[in-house]
Amino acid sequence: MRYALIGCGRISPNHIVAAKENGLEFVAVCDIDKRAMQDKVSKFGLGDVHQYTDYHEMLEKEEPELVAIATESGKHAAIALDCIEGGCNVIIEKPIALSLADADAVIKAAKEKGVKVCANHQNRFNKSVQKIREALEEGRFGRMFYGTAHIRWCRDRNYYEQAKWRGTWEQDGGALMNQCIHNIDLLRWMMGDDVEEVIGMTDQLNHMYLEAEDLGIAIIKFKSGAYGIIEGTTDIFPKNLEETLYLFGEKGTVKAGGQSVNKIEEWRFADSLENSEEVIANFAENPPNVYGYGHTPLYADMIDAVVNDREPYVNGEAGKRALELVLAVYKSAAEGKTVKLPLKECSTMDFKGRFGR
Repeated sequence: MRYALIGCGRISPNHIVAAKENGLEFVAVCDIDKRAMQDKVSKFGLGDVHQYTDYHEMLEKEEPELVAIATESGKHAAIALDCIEGGCNVIIEKPIALSLADADAVIKAAKEKGVKVCANHQNRFNKSVQKIREALEEGRFGRMFYGTAHIRWCRDRNYYEQAKWRGTWEQDGGALMNQCIHNIDLLRWMMGDDVEEVIGMTDQLNHMYLEAEDLGIAIIKFKSGAYGIIEGTTDIFPKNLEETLYLFGEKGTVKAGGQSVNKIEEWRFADSLENSEEVIANFAENPPNVYGYGHTPLYADMIDAVVNDREPYVNGEAGKRALELVLAVYKSAAEGKTVKLPLKECSTMDFKGRFGR
């Protein structure tokens, strides 16, 4: 399968490794920053891969079957639509878009063209997360009471100055949209997806040079009657502390932690089907960074989805649901009131000037 990567920034190594490990025919890379592109080509031994600074030219000349989009978030949807128009299947880095209208446009275009869209929420493929999901689908939790997602990370000024689009409403959003959306996705997915209402607060406590928030807190009421809590920040001193997901049910309690919810740290079920200590020992990956190991199995699933004409495990609708929940928190915080879902329309640009920038 002919594969191309658009965007050679911070997350691109994970895509390159995943493409190579899945045996894709790597035909091209594209980035407006030639130095960044050449650096990745050299570092990962992609000498025969063609390099482009214009993705339109790349699509026309290379005719890839699968394209990964790893640019700044604000460009995801426009690039995806161009790829889809060219008949390409696409893997879109999170978030799938920065507005619900753009997410809907991507999903609709893919259906009309008969191609697949995968939202790159790779933590769904963590061994720990898959173990938890299995228990959930088997009904071992009983009735779900509530779940919580905590993302306690550090991002300093140097991080934001490496790429001027970071922390802007037009191209990024804040901590919830960029750093926290993976765990927000997991929380919504685990708790049943259907959200009734959200109440949130966001603030800018330590990054006054940005447009968007560095702290977000929210309470979610699911249509099932269960609740969710989100706490996300980039204000932790002096480095990343943790990313955790708790699930509390009538007959089960689980905690996943580590750098990217890659470790099961608590495993308690009324049915006692397994030894809890063994589960904790066997599901304790230690990835080198917060991106974890999920890209490779996500790519494997996407390739299989294309070959067998089925929906990817994390499809465009899943990407839209994660986006919608973050936007709902932003909307609630900006308006100072509870927000009902589904949202009809919302975009990060609706919050331009929220913190005086």
